[in-house]
Amino acid sequence: MTARLADIAAQAGVSEATVSRVLNGKPGVAATTRQSVLAALDVLGYERPVRLRQRSAGLVGLITPELDNPIFPAFAQVIGQALTREGYTPVLATQTPGGATEDELTELLVDRGVAGIIFISGLHADTSADAQRYEQLRGQGVPFVLINGFSPKIRAPFVSPDDRAAMRLAVTHLAALGHERVGLALGPQRFVPVQRKIEGFLQSMDELLGHSAARAEALVQHSLFSLEGGQAAASALIDRGCTAVVCASDMMALGAIRAARQRGLDVPRDISVIGFDDSPLIAFTDPPLTTIRQPVPAMGQAAVRALLEEIGGTLSGAAQGGAPEPLHNEFVFLPELVVRGSTAAAPGGQTSSSRRSVGEEEPTGE
Repeated sequence: MTARLADIAAQAGVSEATVSRVLNGKPGVAATTRQSVLAALDVLGYERPVRLRQRSAGLVGLITPELDNPIFPAFAQVIGQALTREGYTPVLATQTPGGATEDELTELLVDRGVAGIIFISGLHADTSADAQRYEQLRGQGVPFVLINGFSPKIRAPFVSPDDRAAMRLAVTHLAALGHERVGLALGPQRFVPVQRKIEGFLQSMDELLGHSAARAEALVQHSLFSLEGGQAAASALIDRGCTAVVCASDMMALGAIRAARQRGLDVPRDISVIGFDDSPLIAFTDPPLTTIRQPVPAMGQAAVRALLEEIGGTLSGAAQGGAPEPLHNEFVFLPELVVRGSTAAAPGGQTSSSRRSVGEEEPTGE
């Protein structure tokens, strides 16, 4: 035990006497010091005494549509860590082709007595899906929060990136590089994030490049949210003369790069490609992908905070013999353009700054 106390004390930066007081549950130790000792136990691989083990405040379900797209594991990690810090135990439930549906996973989690559920890119984002399933869940007294895809029919907190602003960032960047025929590759139109991206794209193409709605709509190509879907969509857009393609996910962007290479085109010399998400490891692709960064840490933490407020309100309402009206807010987070190696000046063209230097005088601000 002496050696063990010495190891823990050295790791925590405290005295052996302090370690002994913490392990024996004695008073007189600052909360921060107590946490340092407990953290040292975890780092060194010692099992915490039973009296010091944190009891779970309950289970919280996290439902994702898949794990193939690295953005979903990224969300799961952020949300899982945030829940653990609050004393909850996250339970990850993932849909798989031919496997359990969102409704079946929800029922399974409810049967397990979860304190709440966070849905990522679920049926709430599909305008063709029946939103009544969420009202039924609400009727069962289960709080929930929805990420990516707002619906006015569902009474719950929503967390979303600003898809319209994301498209403006992308088109602004490409217009500055001299691109005039910019294509947009995305998933099926029934999804809310897709609809919002189209709105932002059409408006930006009009304001920045002078394209009419009809002309810009001809440069929008729907496909699947996958590498293969991106490849198919980009191939169609290349046939329409696009020198740049904005994609609705990083996976689609990788497919777009594959489509360009199959035609003997170089990225970015012959065609520029922009992704969406800034998934882990995407900076190490060939070429490193220019993308719109979805603020996953901020969004995940906001979802957890919103769910805890819902859980607290539900418990409070139950104690008072009634159910409080759930929040119906959408927390919208601004994305960020991350410029890497997959975008460059339009082939044979001039950037906005070079065009200005040739044909226009630089504004003086006077």
